[in-house]
Amino acid sequence: MGPGTTGTLGDRAEQLAHEFLLDQGLRPVARNFRSRGGEIDLIMLDQRCLTFIEVRYRRSSGFMEPVVTVDSHKQRKIIRTAAMFAARNHQFATLTMRFDVVALEGEDPPAITWIRDAFRPNDSTL
Repeated sequence: MGPGTTGTLGDRAEQLAHEFLLDQGLRPVARNFRSRGGEIDLIMLDQRCLTFIEVRYRRSSGFMEPVVTVDSHKQRKIIRTAAMFAARNHQFATLTMRFDVVALEGEDPPAITWIRDAFRPNDSTL
């Protein structure tokens, strides 16, 4: 993905993940949803499933794979933020909700790994 600031790399990784998920048939709902407790990178519909997606990028997994960085603390923040999104957007109340991780690794182009149902609210203590 080339050199750049952390923010620029993160934005580029999110854009690549977004394009990848569109190609997989998901439909966009929101990007970079923020609430007091945190942020969700992408929110998309996978048929009738509202999907909250955390995007992670690492130039190399020599130290740690990107998916491992979504620890229980980060999971709790995402879950709380998803609850805020759902409370503010009642039109999604009847949909199943899922938490995915999209990990990008390497450069030009990075390898993309999509982990569906990467974690669940009952896996993390709120």
